[in-house]
Amino acid sequence: MLIINNLYKSFGPNSVLINLNLKVNKAELIHIKGYNGSGKSTLFKIICDILEPNEGHITFDQDVRIGALIENPGFLERENLEYNLKYLSNLINHFDEQKVKELCERLNLDYSNRSALKTYSVGMRQKVGIIQAIMENQNLILFDEPTRGLDEESVKEFSKIVNELINQNKSVIIASHDILDDLNYTKIYIMKDGSLYEEGV
Repeated sequence: MLIINNLYKSFGPNSVLINLNLKVNKAELIHIKGYNGSGKSTLFKIICDILEPNEGHITFDQDVRIGALIENPGFLERENLEYNLKYLSNLINHFDEQKVKELCERLNLDYSNRSALKTYSVGMRQKVGIIQAIMENQNLILFDEPTRGLDEESVKEFSKIVNELINQNKSVIIASHDILDDLNYTKIYIMKDGSLYEEGV
């Protein structure tokens, strides 16, 4: 589904990713951990084509549809939840309102709330980011610190959603400090010195 070969990325004199390699197959759940600034978000942005690498290659299967929640997701701050989700879906013209309503209910968000997103808490914004990453049947999903600001009940529901995605033959990569006990990771990596090192699951 995803193959990364010899990825290198620097910002000026600072090398962030160095000779990084990663392979993700269908229905895999990958966890990447590392300290703040270790390059996790940079890696995700390169996979999503937000940033370009200095060197290296990324290969996707032809049917890959990427969904992503990357640090501090940006929204139309003056608009409400429904408007934001419809706007984001219109970028590829696919919006399943019933599915979105169900996801909002599972994560305890009020789909009909008319409040602007600028009034949302950190946890509420994370929930919106989670929903937009999976609401269009994406099959390669990247979550960057997805449980930040979430209450215990929402963390458990997030874990259920991830397990369902894997059962649907989709692949998920989670970059976070925490290992969620309710998830069965296929592989666990630590990001250190710009590269990924596999740990035992």
